[in-house]
Amino acid sequence: MHFDIIVSEEQKNPSVIYAYGKEYLKSKGQEDQQLTSQECRFCHIDIPPIDWKLEIIDRGYYILEMENCL
Repeated sequence: MHFDIIVSEEQKNPSVIYAYGKEYLKSKGQEDQQLTSQECRFCHIDIPPIDWKLEIIDRGYYILEMENCL
C-alpha cells in the first residue's frame, strides 16, 4: 500500500503520525502490515484542499491513498 499521512504543520511528533498510519491500516484490515521509517518519509509540505483540512481538524490527519489501497 502506498499512502501519505497528511497532518497539520504543528504536528511534528513521529510517534503520533505513525499511530495515524497504523489506525488507517487497521481500518483497511491491514493491521499486520509493517509501517516503519523505511516506508514513511516526511517529504511533502503544501497547502491542503479544504476537505483535507476539515478532516485534519476532525481526526488529526488525512490519508491520501495512492496505490493498492483496498
